[in-house]
Amino acid sequence: MRWKFLLRPGWLALTLVVFVFATACYTLLAPWQFHRDDERQARNAALTESFTAPPRPLDRVLPAGQAPGQRTEWTRVELRGTYLPEHEVIARLRTVQGEPAFEVLTPLRTTDGQLVLVDRGYVRPDDHTRVPPYAAPPEGQVRVEARVRQDEVDPQGRPAFANASTQGRLHSYVVSSSVVGAATGLDLRPGYFQLAEGQPGVLGALPLPKLDAGPYFSYALQWIAFGSMTLFAWLYFTIRELKPGGVLSGDRPKPERRKSVAEILAEDERREAGLDGARRG
Repeated sequence: MRWKFLLRPGWLALTLVVFVFATACYTLLAPWQFHRDDERQARNAALTESFTAPPRPLDRVLPAGQAPGQRTEWTRVELRGTYLPEHEVIARLRTVQGEPAFEVLTPLRTTDGQLVLVDRGYVRPDDHTRVPPYAAPPEGQVRVEARVRQDEVDPQGRPAFANASTQGRLHSYVVSSSVVGAATGLDLRPGYFQLAEGQPGVLGALPLPKLDAGPYFSYALQWIAFGSMTLFAWLYFTIRELKPGGVLSGDRPKPERRKSVAEILAEDERREAGLDGARRG
């Protein structure tokens, strides 16, 4: 039967690979890119709104110590309180506008007693390795406007540290209230707050992300196309094998065996002998 080729090990392996790949395209890779596109759209909407919306009190944006999320990130909030420079932490291995930088993280105690982490911006390395001198935050009570940010996550879970290479300062690999809180002993609320240009205590204001859609939607469509083309290719070759002459179906005529030189010479001799016999007759 022509269908027997479907049970051959090679064809079964090919079929398994094709359907696993297509399933991954439809259920994992394309949805993942659609999800990233949704995140980018939400971020762009939040950024756009933050340009025109006035800053709001922190407790109205994040009530009861709520952690920032996708809907609240980049919202502008108003903070009133006092900086705690003795608990300052330096975020290392940062890149700002394509160049290395350090970010300065300073806790702030608000007037209602909450402890929040403020990202005062960046400074460029001195001699490409060390933190240069930078301005201390203002003393006394200040009023600042900042954008809400979600804590970064270090996949390796490294804590903040201080040694001779850090000039005695605490250094962290991520901007995270939990990492800074564990290193300083402060009960910081989740998330951190990024200062804008012109705010009290700001250093080099961090640039905002560009408002572009990104390639994620087109990537998702490409994964769907790859999965579909794989299935169509499998279907095409399956139909071709069912027709007479298929490579695996066994209906293809076997190619003739090539003759050896000795066989060709023997045939020539027999042909000449036959011609000579015909002439004598």
